[in-house]
Amino acid sequence: MNDTTINRIREVLRENARLPVEVDLVPDEADLFQAGMSSHASVNVMLALEDAFDIEFPDHMLKRSVFGSIAGIAEAVDELQVAA
Repeated sequence: MNDTTINRIREVLRENARLPVEVDLVPDEADLFQAGMSSHASVNVMLALEDAFDIEFPDHMLKRSVFGSIAGIAEAVDELQVAA
């Protein structure tokens, strides 16, 4: 995962995750749901990530663990970009 990807993910989270804490203070490995992201917000994050990275998350990636941390999201985005 590279800094550009992480920065774009943080931007998407800032605009869509509705976290009660500053996204830049959340460590990459931290649980975003424990940080305050709701399941509903995670759907908005997923849709915004698809737009931001021009990707589509396949059904097998539509689970809490993929969207549970910035590192998890970055890993999924990288995987989808390599496959494309």
